[in-house]
Amino acid sequence: MTVTVKTEIPSSCARVAPSGAYLYKVVALGGGTGLPVVLRGLKSRLFTSSTGSYDRTRLTAVVTVTDDGGSSGRLTKEFQVLPPGDVRNCLAALSDDDLLSSDIFQYRFSKGDGLAGHSLGNLVLTALTDLKGTFAEAVNCCSEIMKVRGQVLPLTPMSVTLVAKFTDGAVIRGETAIVKHGGKIRYVFLTPPYSEALPAVVAALEKADAIVMGPGSLYTSIIPNLLIADVVEAIRDSQARKIYVCNHMTEPGETDGYSAADHIKTIFEHTEFGFLDCVVLNNGNVSSEVYRAYEREGYYPVRNDVEEIRDLGVTAVVGDVISEEGGKIRHDEEKLGRLLMELICARGARGQQ
Repeated sequence: MTVTVKTEIPSSCARVAPSGAYLYKVVALGGGTGLPVVLRGLKSRLFTSSTGSYDRTRLTAVVTVTDDGGSSGRLTKEFQVLPPGDVRNCLAALSDDDLLSSDIFQYRFSKGDGLAGHSLGNLVLTALTDLKGTFAEAVNCCSEIMKVRGQVLPLTPMSVTLVAKFTDGAVIRGETAIVKHGGKIRYVFLTPPYSEALPAVVAALEKADAIVMGPGSLYTSIIPNLLIADVVEAIRDSQARKIYVCNHMTEPGETDGYSAADHIKTIFEHTEFGFLDCVVLNNGNVSSEVYRAYEREGYYPVRNDVEEIRDLGVTAVVGDVISEEGGKIRHDEEKLGRLLMELICARGARGQQ
């Protein structure tokens, strides 16, 4: 089935509070730059004000913890903490928009012996981990400081490494090395192999009305969240609407030549068939000049093969969800937020039709 949406929230949407907020519980899984876009798009729709009381469990970010590059990688090696970068970006996305603390948290040092390349937020999360004893508690403290609307949860409290098996037989450890290796990935897995999710992650998934995966790098941002058995079990058993936001462009070294159906099949191969209800695809326009610039770097538009998606038992939801700015193609947080709320409202609470 293919659905074309107008990215407008139905006026009849159920479960709307007198304040105008939508009273659904949404869990978004991912990492990198994609997850914060989803969070910003949903924040203003699930929370109407940064003041007063509200239920933070309305919006939960579950963040992958396999990043081993840049500042995060350095801090992980030096202090044996979970990589803070992706978590930091999610905290900033959900913080009070008027707070200076968010800008300070995102500040990155451009010079200084040992400081260059680090963001202040990464250093604060590292320090709080030492003070509070766990990374999850450090994230909670930062959430309070930044008046976060929603909650940010690391996928697992354990230190894990992403490993990829390539079709050429190579086995590559570490997210950064996987992307650099090139070639075609056969599958990815975590080590240690029997990692456990943070209990709060499973609890949030069990209570969700909608679970959103993506956009983001398929093998290094999305699938790592689906490599822990109790997470997969909680998503599988949930009555929530399970939504995958597909990337608009392929990524060199990860998804060269992939269509939208290939993305879905890869998720199924790492979890189980029927793991998703619907996939969000883009039909918005991008200038030919920008496309050519991307193609010179090895990025190409993902083909929306909706017939094959239908054969996989997944509903293709097609809408304009991207923007072009400064020569970059990005999912637009406002467009995507409106579309996601339309899908959530159409499904209703806890799987009700």
